[in-house]
Amino acid sequence: MSKRKPLVVVTRRLPDAVETRMRELFDVRLNDTDAPLSAEAMAAALREADVLVPTVTDEIDSALLAQAGPNLRLIANFGNGVDHIDVGVALERGITVTNTPGVLTEDTADMTMALILAVARRVAEGARIIPDDDWTTGWSPTWMLGRRITGKRLGIVGMGRIGQALAKRARAFGLQVHYHNRRRVPAAIEGALEATYWESLDQMLARVDIVSVNCPHTPATYHLLSARRLKLLKPEAIVVNTARGEVIDENALARLIEAGDVSAAGLDVFEQEPAVSPRLVKLARQGKVVLLPHMGSATHESRIDMGEKVIINIRTFMDGHRPPDRILPSML
Repeated sequence: MSKRKPLVVVTRRLPDAVETRMRELFDVRLNDTDAPLSAEAMAAALREADVLVPTVTDEIDSALLAQAGPNLRLIANFGNGVDHIDVGVALERGITVTNTPGVLTEDTADMTMALILAVARRVAEGARIIPDDDWTTGWSPTWMLGRRITGKRLGIVGMGRIGQALAKRARAFGLQVHYHNRRRVPAAIEGALEATYWESLDQMLARVDIVSVNCPHTPATYHLLSARRLKLLKPEAIVVNTARGEVIDENALARLIEAGDVSAAGLDVFEQEPAVSPRLVKLARQGKVVLLPHMGSATHESRIDMGEKVIINIRTFMDGHRPPDRILPSML
C-alpha cells in the first residue's frame, strides 16, 4: 500500500513551477485567489494540515497555534524572516519551523543599493516629471540637485549576509563602509570589505551620511532606531530600510524629515504593512521619501529559489530527518 502524502496547505500563491512540483510530491491545497487567508480559514488550515506553508503576511500567534490540529508538525515558512510566527510556542507544541535563508541576499542588497541611489539622486521625483508634463523649462544647472554618494559614509545596521552583500556593492560605488552588529564579523571579512566596526550604534549614527537597516526584527531590535537615536543623525543624512518596518520608529522618522532634521528616507518595509503612514505618503509626494511596496526580494529567481528550499525542508522532514533550515531556540 502506498504511503499517504502529507497534506500541505499553502497560504498564498507561489510561482507555477513551485506549485507544480509541490503537487507532484504532496497532497497540496493551494490559494488560487492569492488573497490573504481570513482568521477562520487560517485556523482551519492549522487544524487540518500536516504542513503549513505561510508567508510574511500571515500572523501566526500563540492564539492561532493553540488551534493547531494533532497532525501539524511543520511550518515551512516561505521567506527568511519568522517574526510573524510565534516560534517559541510552536516549538513548545512540537511543531518544527523552517525558513528560506540565503536566497534573498543578492536581490535585497541590490534593492537596498537602488534605494540609496534613488533617494540621493532623486530618481523617483525625476521619473514623474516627464510623464506629468512638468519638464517645460528644460535642463537647468540648479534644478533637481541631489547628493553625490561617492566618498560618503554608509552605516550598516546588521552585518549578516545582506549587510555584507550591501557592503560589497557600496565599496564599488566609492562609499566608506561602517557597521554595527551584535558581534564583530571575522577580521578577514572586515578587511575584505574595508569596513569600520562600531560597538556603539549611537556613535556610528552620529558620524555616517547614509544609514541602512539590514537586521532582523526581534524583540531586541524593535524600534532599534528610536526617536532618540534618529536625532543623532546629521541633518543631511539618509535612512534606508529593506529589513523590517518595526526596526525604525516610523512616526519619529517622519517628524524629523518634516522638520528638516533628517534629509530623506527610502523605505521598502513599514510598521503596519500593508498600511502605510499618511505622513510618509505625504512626504513621498513632496519628494522627501521614496516608498516601495516590500519589493526587496521580488525577483523571479528568488521566488523560485525560496520555493525549492521550502520543498527540500518538507521532504527532509517527512523522511524523518532534520530539515536544513529549521529555526532553533538559540536563533530567536
